[in-house]
Amino acid sequence: METVNQPLVTLTDSAVEKVKSMMTKEGKEGYALRFGVVTGGCAGLSYEMKFQKNPYENDIAFEQKGLKIIINQESVEFVKGVEIDYVDTLRESGFKYSNPGAKSSCGCGTSFS
Repeated sequence: METVNQPLVTLTDSAVEKVKSMMTKEGKEGYALRFGVVTGGCAGLSYEMKFQKNPYENDIAFEQKGLKIIINQESVEFVKGVEIDYVDTLRESGFKYSNPGAKSSCGCGTSFS
């Protein structure tokens, strides 16, 4: 595992609060947020987030606003510079991804190429 001082992705305050709240609700305090991409979705790649206790050997780890975040090496080129926000309005609720490196994205907001 490699630890970096500069975050590869940025989470807004509302995204950090929501992730921490979900960790507490699911009994996952002390876990890290794994963020990366998987193949699939309507544009080719989809974002994936889940809780994980310990990083793997090839992961890159960093901390932001008291939240541990791990990303696998294969996802770095696709997620570097992504901003993750959490919105909760009458029209929509959920995580929003802003990826300056995406060539295109689809209407669902979680798939890109």
